[in-house]
Amino acid sequence: MHAFLEKAQQLKQQLNWSLIFGVSFFLIVVFGLVQITSGVRQWLVENKDAQIKHLTVLGEPEYTDEKAIIGAIKKADLSSFFDLDVKHVQYLVQELPWVATASVRKQWPDTLQVYVVEHQAVAVWNSDLLINQKGEVFQAASSKLSVELPQLYGPEGSEFEAWVAFKQFDEMLTLNNFKLTSLALSERFSWQLWLENGIRLNLGRKEKAKRVQRFIDIYPRMEKRADAQVDVVDLRYDTGLAVSWKLLEEEQIQNKSKA
Repeated sequence: MHAFLEKAQQLKQQLNWSLIFGVSFFLIVVFGLVQITSGVRQWLVENKDAQIKHLTVLGEPEYTDEKAIIGAIKKADLSSFFDLDVKHVQYLVQELPWVATASVRKQWPDTLQVYVVEHQAVAVWNSDLLINQKGEVFQAASSKLSVELPQLYGPEGSEFEAWVAFKQFDEMLTLNNFKLTSLALSERFSWQLWLENGIRLNLGRKEKAKRVQRFIDIYPRMEKRADAQVDVVDLRYDTGLAVSWKLLEEEQIQNKSKA
């Protein structure tokens, strides 16, 4: 019985020490957290007036001047590193004509990095807008382009459909040594194409690709006429087509025969 009481007393002492150790460890952790929180608060107070002093433009903008990008960024409040709204800066940069997307990141202690991706123009839409490779319209100065883009026309909201159709027709025609330069979609969704050699194709609303292929198949026979050049080809028929001709001058006839 005496031995049992001694063991119970030892177990009680061990439990007391474990409790004391656990409480002590908890208090140390709480004290440490308070110290860290106080330190962070003090650091924030000391650095609350940190300003953006350096702007870095990344990416490879071709049509957007770096000065224009920096000018757009400076419209935001750069007086506080912590309070700066990067989404607002992103919006300001993306408002620039050629900018498709912008990613903005703050880099401690005083730098703002902006990564810019521009639209890639593939066509002109209704003479005053541009279309990018996704079939989206945007407004920018086409005079900055170094190449002549195809001209596309159509009702508002049909730009994606027009661009997809242009790519399809262009692929078909290029394989057969024709160059498609312009496309128009009417309010009634009737399609017309213009080729580099001056020929206009009226496709109507149905079976557009099939009608383009009909023109490709029959054109070699049209070319044989020596005194005239194909002007308009009307393919709005289930079978066959109608051709309008431009009569050639004597000199043009001679040049055509030599070609």
